[in-house]
Amino acid sequence: MTPTQLRALTLGILLLIGATVAACGGGSAAAPTPTVPRPPVAVVNPPTAVAPAARAEATAAPAAEPSRTPKPTKTPEPTAGPPPAPPKKPLKMETPEYGAQAFLWWRPELAERDLLQVKDMGFGWVKQIFGWRDIEKAKGDFDWSKTDHVVYTANRYGDLDLLIRVDHQPEWARKGCTLMGPPENMQDFADFLTAVATRYKGRIRAYEIWNEPNLAREWCDQKPSPQQYAQMLKTAYAAIKKADPDAMVISAGMSPTGTNDNTAMPDDMFYDELYKVMGGKSDGYFDVLGVHAAGFRAAPEVSPEEAAADKAKYGGERFFTFRRVEDIRKIMEKYGDAAKQMAVLEFGWTSDEIHPDYKWHAVTEQQKADYLVRAYQYAKKNWPYMGLMSLIYIADPDWKPENEQYWWAITNPDGSKRPAFDALKAMPK
Repeated sequence: MTPTQLRALTLGILLLIGATVAACGGGSAAAPTPTVPRPPVAVVNPPTAVAPAARAEATAAPAAEPSRTPKPTKTPEPTAGPPPAPPKKPLKMETPEYGAQAFLWWRPELAERDLLQVKDMGFGWVKQIFGWRDIEKAKGDFDWSKTDHVVYTANRYGDLDLLIRVDHQPEWARKGCTLMGPPENMQDFADFLTAVATRYKGRIRAYEIWNEPNLAREWCDQKPSPQQYAQMLKTAYAAIKKADPDAMVISAGMSPTGTNDNTAMPDDMFYDELYKVMGGKSDGYFDVLGVHAAGFRAAPEVSPEEAAADKAKYGGERFFTFRRVEDIRKIMEKYGDAAKQMAVLEFGWTSDEIHPDYKWHAVTEQQKADYLVRAYQYAKKNWPYMGLMSLIYIADPDWKPENEQYWWAITNPDGSKRPAFDALKAMPK
């Protein structure tokens, strides 16, 4: 064989080997681009309870989901398609219905665990915040990845109803708010709700419209306005009902407070002014009136009159008691709206050992368990107008004792149970 023929043979062999390697997937590939977690919705809503010796100068209701940078987590693999929608349910609820707020958003791999904890207690409702800014990044640009996971995971268990709290406007809808506030153009909110209610028609049983608008920090640092909130309610109601007529619309719960200045409006005053704006009737604004009912130091049976009369024991204010609900019910009756049901959207007792603003009204974990059971029992016996009662909280997986919300919960962040969980599970429903 000549040198020329040898070189040709060698080159042919090398080309054959290269082709074989390429066909088998050999060679180096480009490294995948790392995924950077998006920043979470800023939903810090830190309550400031008031010392017994002073009149309430700030909110006293428990807080919402804390702000944090989400840890990188593995999102469960998607199913072949959405599960069937749950059976249709009426707008009229039983007295009461049982629910708990959970945090299913930033840890999707734990969503099913926490949903099943609610189900294990024999409860039928899960409350979850839907931050508008996390869903509609720019006008008309929707990210449904987390909402799909929350809704479809709940839908796999047909007897678990969803209450979705919608708030936290994106910056494009209104700039410059410390926490959150109404959009500059209310039609943007209507368009957002139309998109959500259309996508999840028949899958979300109820929508809560905003949170504690009687506080300036929830209203873009402006003086609370029942007039503006009435406009928001009317706009939201029309949008949701057009897209999903069977969905329930619930008004926001107000923060129990006695402050009346540019930072806050007393909850009872706000409700009264709201009814005036609505012309005394809530038709076209909401199906159910939402309230908040933190217990503070008082056992659930303590009346507002007792709480107001004993400053040393209870704090000396009518709103320092679970039965503050009855004061708000009287406002509904005053305006002839007694046919509508109420829903307690947040209630509970804290066992806080470290935060001075809350330690003054802290209870033990065993007292918390006892009080929560008795609260449901009291409502069942005495509040025929009551529908859903959603307690706080199934703990956020990322909470630490330094977070004041940690102390209101009935579970620990790792999913282990506190005494209240077992007491509520054993409670006759």
